[in-house]
Amino acid sequence: MNSNQLRVILFDLGGVLVELTGVPRLLSWLGNRITPEELWEMWLSSPVVRSFETGRSGPEEFADHLIREMGLPVNRDEFIREFTLWPKRSFDGAHNLLHRLSPTYVRATLSNTNVLHWPRYMGEMGFSHAFDHHFASHLIGRIKPDEDAFHYVVDKLGHSASAILFLDDNELNVIGARRVGMRAVCVKGVREAEQALLRHGVIDAAET
Repeated sequence: MNSNQLRVILFDLGGVLVELTGVPRLLSWLGNRITPEELWEMWLSSPVVRSFETGRSGPEEFADHLIREMGLPVNRDEFIREFTLWPKRSFDGAHNLLHRLSPTYVRATLSNTNVLHWPRYMGEMGFSHAFDHHFASHLIGRIKPDEDAFHYVVDKLGHSASAILFLDDNELNVIGARRVGMRAVCVKGVREAEQALLRHGVIDAAET
């Protein structure tokens, strides 16, 4: 693939650069009756989640409705307390990987997120100034894997979809990105992200 045609490297945060604990916790609350893949489909299609992560509802309403929708064995305060901590930490090597990107590439994020997680990503985990642009679902009012979220990014960045390489840990989001013409790869964690960037000629192999 001709990396010279790439102009933008677009990252999901959770699951790619940030370690998440939400899936195993939710599965535990659900008695491990479903698979992680089934949970992701439930999560991404849930009207309650979509409302919260597009900024149309607040944490309390989100917690109350999700507890009821999924039949979770927790109360509102416990849910919000634990949910806020689902992004655990940035993966080892995450910032180093970003530093290896040539400044000729535009660096951006596109994340399904919310008012509880976003301040932790930007402040505590230090990603605020690590990118040229941020597209957070609760701020742009659009959510992956909907195609309009990807079209929004394309329009705002001013580059063609084919000039964007998108890295996400969820196959449904990767499929959505490909539908609008982005080059998209499903990666989990920094190591897989690094391998994808190497394959696309975006970075060189790290010196040992």
